[in-house]
Amino acid sequence: MTLDAIDRRILRALQRNGRLQNQELARLVGLSPSPCLRRVRLLEEAGVIQRYVALLDPAKVAADMTIFVRVWLTGQDEETVNRFIESIRELPEVLECHLMAGDCDFILRVVAPDLNAYRQFQAGHLARIKGVQNLKTEIPMQQIKLTSELPV
Repeated sequence: MTLDAIDRRILRALQRNGRLQNQELARLVGLSPSPCLRRVRLLEEAGVIQRYVALLDPAKVAADMTIFVRVWLTGQDEETVNRFIESIRELPEVLECHLMAGDCDFILRVVAPDLNAYRQFQAGHLARIKGVQNLKTEIPMQQIKLTSELPV
């Protein structure tokens, strides 16, 4: 699917506020409601818009500490890597998991209420995944930027 300028305006508006009513969205992007709704449906059907979510305040749900964890596995074989991936997918504390090229095998973004809770999570879950050789925890001191908006 090729995105035109109107599609991009729709996507920018919905990234800022996914609860916009069609009438308001149409007004913001310069369309009448019917063509606007048709375009949104096409963007959804094409998978450009994957889903709509609510963004929560981490401090209000006891998940206000972000930790980055670099992970080294005992091997790069398919079984070890897949076992790790399957285990990580089951852990709701892990918000992001990326297979890396370079020094470590994976990098994780983990949330926890505090450092003690993270330490328990690390010892009770991450370190127990078969094939994990080493974990390095990185604790950010200040969040400078966090966005879910893609530049479209």
